[in-house]
Amino acid sequence: MASDVSIGVPSELHLLSHKRSMQYIIPDRPWLKLYGIRVQAIAPFGSVSSQPFYDPALIHRILPDELLFEVFMRMNPYTLGRASCVCRKWKYMVRNPSLWRATCLKTWQNSGTEMNYNLVRTIFDGSWRKMWVYRPRLRMDGLYVSRNTYIHTGIPEFKFTKTVHVVCYHPYFFVFQGRILHIQFLNFIRVIVPVQVCYYRYIRFYPSGKFLYKISSQRVKEVVKCMHLRAAKANCVFKGDYLLTDDEIEAALVYPGMRYTLLRMRLRLRGTVVGANNRMDLLKILTTGVDKNELKNRDNILSLVEGWEEDESHDPDVPAVSHNRGMTPFVFVPFEEAETSVLNLPVDKMDYFVPG
Repeated sequence: MASDVSIGVPSELHLLSHKRSMQYIIPDRPWLKLYGIRVQAIAPFGSVSSQPFYDPALIHRILPDELLFEVFMRMNPYTLGRASCVCRKWKYMVRNPSLWRATCLKTWQNSGTEMNYNLVRTIFDGSWRKMWVYRPRLRMDGLYVSRNTYIHTGIPEFKFTKTVHVVCYHPYFFVFQGRILHIQFLNFIRVIVPVQVCYYRYIRFYPSGKFLYKISSQRVKEVVKCMHLRAAKANCVFKGDYLLTDDEIEAALVYPGMRYTLLRMRLRLRGTVVGANNRMDLLKILTTGVDKNELKNRDNILSLVEGWEEDESHDPDVPAVSHNRGMTPFVFVPFEEAETSVLNLPVDKMDYFVPG
């Protein structure tokens, strides 16, 4: 008996002491049992129903929220706005600050990260989404298009005019040997019919401070294919620099040729609704001469014209000229709407377009 007791008691005491030590080393964490288990959503707040909420959307049952958020991270801001209109869950997910922070820092990268953080903290109450909506910005997902029309008249040799021949019969009466003769002569009258001419100004902006500029009679669906940085010289797409200050834009580019011509533009950004930024008013267009030597080692053209007067020209053969024609406001056309935009209509169907 004594031997049995002496053998069994130490093993039980050893097991009990091991359990007590493990209780302090690895404490009990009940919430660890929830990992890997999909918890059913409860009824929405304010609902009188006490039944568990069942989401009928198949995409919500297949994709976890983490993967759905990764999809949202790869969307552009305007697609995020459309996604927020799908359902209540997506509306709340789109309001995640990290989505709008990355978008704002990319859009205003020329302002610097520190300045953007100061603005969102002092002006926009720490909301990156509010900064995206209310701060003036240029849209990069399409083209700004200015449609200009005018009436062209001139001599028949111009290709813009039509020559219409009108046949008129003039009667003449003669008396010959006591008889009255009635003779008609043909007379052609040339009438020049004026024709309405339409041309476009195209601008595409980039976040790096560069922009593309083109003047053409081609429509939007044809020009959108060549408005990129690798466009050929035959497409007559010119590259320049711009600077956005509040809602005003200063832009400048150089026309190459025998004599370099500097084009300077001043525009004002606005929108038909808050946050749209889909209109640009053309305030000033100025062409001046520039010395070829001044363009050497100049990556930014705006730094060259800084401090210039409006009537200042650095080439005596190219005077400064302020233009007052073709000042129709720019309208923003997204890339996905370039084929279906109303700006593609010919003048016989839309003689004038009101930008609004």
